[in-house]
Amino acid sequence: MTIARVIAGRNQQIIECSPEETVRAAAERLAENRIGAMPVVTGGQVDGIFSERDLLYCIARHGAAALDLKVADVMTAPPIAAEPTTDVLDALEVMTLRRIRHLPVLDGDRLAAFISIGDLVKYRLELVESEANAMRDYIRTA
Repeated sequence: MTIARVIAGRNQQIIECSPEETVRAAAERLAENRIGAMPVVTGGQVDGIFSERDLLYCIARHGAAALDLKVADVMTAPPIAAEPTTDVLDALEVMTLRRIRHLPVLDGDRLAAFISIGDLVKYRLELVESEANAMRDYIRTA
């Protein structure tokens, strides 16, 4: 099962920011949208990821002045990304090993989706539940 199946039919509005934005503006966008991370995009290209963790680290390092820095100065770059053809279990493994919670999904150079580890775990659980129900039905009718 691939990431393409997870994002199929999903009409996701991807909240993104620019590397030239201030950390303050990006942090406000995270809070307004109640999200933990967003891709940093220039001209359709994903330059990096700006996350709550990036915000926390830059405030710990720079104090209140961190809010006036540019996102480019604090984002995680280069981004670790997946493709629609990436297997869900492979993506989960990468996210676990690299200790990241969000992946941009790139279709060529185009940002196709932005997924969280929660999206992948939810999909996996739904699949396991579906398989268990199919097995129960098979046993009942056998």
